[in-house]
Amino acid sequence: MMNVRIEHIAMYVNDLQAARDFFIKYLNGRSNEGYHNPKTDFRSYFISFSDATWLEIMNKPNMADDPKDLNRTGYVHIAFSVGSRENVDELTARLKEDGYEVLSGPRTTGDGYYESCVVAIEGNQIEITV
Repeated sequence: MMNVRIEHIAMYVNDLQAARDFFIKYLNGRSNEGYHNPKTDFRSYFISFSDATWLEIMNKPNMADDPKDLNRTGYVHIAFSVGSRENVDELTARLKEDGYEVLSGPRTTGDGYYESCVVAIEGNQIEITV
């Protein structure tokens, strides 16, 4: 049997620096120095988190930027565990105070998660959970 884990998740963004700053400021991410391919003008950062997971944020010219309907097929959100209900409450309040839209929570969902959902990066949803 294979030992499978998610190595990293990648997302394209319009404002690479703002996305990098968000994950560092609010979710204690650590960023590499970045990558730039001068031939294609592709740029990226790898953001690491305390449990050794990685998020790659990327940018390149001429990307499609379709509306991000929250009720769509495909990837819908990234969930970040912050360790406790108190941390969920505090981070959600901080994000709301800083102008991010809180869609729900903090609350206990029907499937038992204590979470909040926030629209954070260019219309993309971030879930904050214990």
